[in-house]
Amino acid sequence: MRIHLIAVGTRIPAWITQGFSEYATRLPRECRLQLVEIPTGKRAKTVAPGRAQREEGEKMLAAIPTGVGVVALDERGVLWNTQQLAEQLTRWLNGGRDIALLIGGPEGLAPVCRQRAETIWSLSNLTFPHALVRIMVAEQIYRAWSILSNHPYHRA
Repeated sequence: MRIHLIAVGTRIPAWITQGFSEYATRLPRECRLQLVEIPTGKRAKTVAPGRAQREEGEKMLAAIPTGVGVVALDERGVLWNTQQLAEQLTRWLNGGRDIALLIGGPEGLAPVCRQRAETIWSLSNLTFPHALVRIMVAEQIYRAWSILSNHPYHRA
């Protein structure tokens, strides 16, 4: 299975890229995590509010491969604890199709992306910088995989 992490933002600090890569490269081939970056929409006083978010949403939807399950990351979604995420990862692995995880930009995820999603997942009731969420998701996917594989990474 391949997990497509589709995230808004292309000019990301090196430490974010390194953090994401650290966890993504730890995952085995059967649970590959692949980053797809969507350019941030233009924001200016002369641009209508919400236009950038709508454009980002359209580009995100276009980047979703055919036939994959779609999970939107949004603070209004379902909160999973670590064990519940591991159970969800099991369902994804056994489901026979790839998964796309969607991370929005500065204004959050476009409504069309939330509507397209089969599941809406919340990492927390807190709001996080959208670039940091890349690392958090990669680490949590790795942690869930380590639980399923009886790897000593997760020690709870």
